[in-house]
Amino acid sequence: MAGSRRPGRNFLFVPGPTNIPDRVQRAMIVPSEDHRSSSFPELTLPLFEETKKIFKSREGQIFLFPATGTGAWEAALTNTLSPGDRVLAPRYGQFSTLWIDLARRVGLEVEVQEEEWGTGANPDRIEEALRADREHRIKAVLVVHNETTTGVTSDIGAVRKAIDAAGHPAMLFVDGVSAIGSIDFRAEEWRVDCAITGSQKGLMLPAGLGIVCASKRALEASKTAECRRVFFDFGDQTKANATGYFPYTPALPMLYGLREALACVEDEGLENVFARHRRLADSARAAVKAWGLTLCAKEEKWYSDTVSAVMVPDGVNGAEVIDIAYKRYNLALGAGLSQVAGKLFRIGHIGDLNELMLMGALAGVEMAMLDAGIRIEPGSGVAAAQKSLRGSQEAR
Repeated sequence: MAGSRRPGRNFLFVPGPTNIPDRVQRAMIVPSEDHRSSSFPELTLPLFEETKKIFKSREGQIFLFPATGTGAWEAALTNTLSPGDRVLAPRYGQFSTLWIDLARRVGLEVEVQEEEWGTGANPDRIEEALRADREHRIKAVLVVHNETTTGVTSDIGAVRKAIDAAGHPAMLFVDGVSAIGSIDFRAEEWRVDCAITGSQKGLMLPAGLGIVCASKRALEASKTAECRRVFFDFGDQTKANATGYFPYTPALPMLYGLREALACVEDEGLENVFARHRRLADSARAAVKAWGLTLCAKEEKWYSDTVSAVMVPDGVNGAEVIDIAYKRYNLALGAGLSQVAGKLFRIGHIGDLNELMLMGALAGVEMAMLDAGIRIEPGSGVAAAQKSLRGSQEAR
């Protein structure tokens, strides 16, 4: 009688949640403790400071909410804006769409800039919209740094330059959920007022922490913002965090895990983390090219270093490739969402992974595509990825 057990390990190659390092899992196995004890700040006060490093921020303030990136979205908007305020938001994927929806549902007026899916934020259009806003009704610009739906990374530095060129006082809010900790992010240099991430991507933790790095300007705006908030209130957090505590029971094992995850990043070196993600992404892209397929990202400048969205040929349903990969080969790939549902599958190459792990995943993708009837040369993608990696190693 056939059993249900699958031997071997599951190959997790969705663009989040990501693989959790063993040392991080061990760090999270802690007994319950009094989160109001006199020793609790020994954990939390250094944690607020260390978390700033992944944002490349010195002056910002870190808020750690028991939530996901969606909660961090809500926290950023409701703490800095008032009902009826206008925000400018480019839309080029499912996650920018969801952030726009959230903004509207908390009472904001959203001016949407529609961009082709497979491209990202257009700095020229942002500058044009801000120049046209002579009364400065637009209070913030909302940009998704890395749109995992399409495997597109936008140029946040260019967006900042566009805001400056327009001479506009709008704040800059950036969703860095699938970028921060994996792709270079410069909160201070780009003067990002609220940078947002979640624990389950580059930070190599389970889902459960929504993190905001808020600028001094954002904190000042929170003093007069009139959107209602309770659970996500910056003021309540600030008062409690100042002495190492929280206004309610924190997700304690997650805090211990975050401390260890940040130590992992420190041990590898943040710039080395970015370089590793670039090498692995380049090799995945080399595989896609060898298969004779294309990415959803329209141009090289949009390529994401954390996820590759691979278009399937006409007549093939990308969901079938994903289902075969999971059921036959224990390989988890990301699905196409919304406008691109069925048109692609996504290979996440983010977090705690190395070259050999990615080679195994690419081999599994090849087997799943062949089973789904996609005509590729077996081994072609893996070979191209190996050549890419060897080339990058020699260049180093």
